[in-house]
Amino acid sequence: MRVSSLVVGLVAVTTAPRVAAQQPVTRAEAVAAALARGARAAFGRADTARAAGVLRAARAFPNPSLAATYTKDVPHYHYIADLALDLPWLRSARIGAAASARDAARYGFAFERAALRFDVDTAYTRALAAAAHARLSRRTASDADSLLRMARLRREVGDVSELDVRLAEVNAGQLENVAVDDSLAALDALLGVQLAMGLPADTPGITLADSLVPPPDSAPDDAGEPLRVAAAAASLSSEQRALTLAHRSLMPAPSVQVGIERSDPAEPSGTLLPTVGLSLALPFFNWNGGEIAQARAARDRAQADLDLTRREAAADLSRARRGLVAALTRLARDRRLLASADRVAGMSLRAYAEGAIPLANVLEAQRNAREALGRYVDDVALANDAAGAVRLLTATAAQP
Repeated sequence: MRVSSLVVGLVAVTTAPRVAAQQPVTRAEAVAAALARGARAAFGRADTARAAGVLRAARAFPNPSLAATYTKDVPHYHYIADLALDLPWLRSARIGAAASARDAARYGFAFERAALRFDVDTAYTRALAAAAHARLSRRTASDADSLLRMARLRREVGDVSELDVRLAEVNAGQLENVAVDDSLAALDALLGVQLAMGLPADTPGITLADSLVPPPDSAPDDAGEPLRVAAAAASLSSEQRALTLAHRSLMPAPSVQVGIERSDPAEPSGTLLPTVGLSLALPFFNWNGGEIAQARAARDRAQADLDLTRREAAADLSRARRGLVAALTRLARDRRLLASADRVAGMSLRAYAEGAIPLANVLEAQRNAREALGRYVDDVALANDAAGAVRLLTATAAQP
């Protein structure tokens, strides 16, 4: 079995034969569909819209109230408007807390989008790898049938014994079973991509248009604060401003009352008498201690969450970078092993055709070559996943 002839066919072009009813989908199209139709993206958009609504409510001024009363005492008619004062130190703290909460929601949504891209990208890569394994299994099963026919022909002319034919039959049957299993695995992986895209996953409706190729050798550099850390920092800022608002709300905001009175017999007919008043809330029984305690506890929890997120983000990024370096190193080693296994498999097959070596040596050489190519496909997929993990962990608000 010539393995070098399969590298391009199995790794660079890993899509199965396309059916007319199936739509070719690239990796970018799969990610775009998941972002547009996926439930996780919908949840993130809803959370962001809710945070924007909270900020809009925080910026709104209180509505005035109007009261109209009648008394038997003169003057009889009273019209009073009451307007709560939105004091600047209360308003700024309230708006600041809502704005920081909105930023936290935005950063969280951006990270969720980046995580969704990573998940779909990983599912697409695994589907490509599964398709490559299925194609490799089909090719090796076909080669095993050819080898079985060769053994039978040589038995007829007396070159080999019945043992070689039985051994070739067992090898062909085993490889046929592997081909069936790999085909089912490739179908499951393809349906997994459809499910991630928000499509029905009962029957295949797409084909994979991209190829499985190694990632770039260089990993992206740190461009700023990661999204997870930025979201945690914004949450801490929101809780800190909420605590400030709780402290400043110890004395509730006063309200101004303005109005008019009419129908006073002592005044000329139609005379309107102005009234002005100021309403103050007296904190005799409630010093806002409960709200302050809750806000302080929420602030402390947000601080602890930020510290933990920073440590975890640094550890995850370091681990992802190590994994990427190891994966790229394995790929370089796999290329050398693949070339050697390819040469050995070709030489052994020619030697068996000439009667120089037994069939067992051919099967062993082909098995080594098949495993080398399978490991190469798996390592290409793992390298792509490691590169995707680094991109996810280094995503920032400027370029998620």
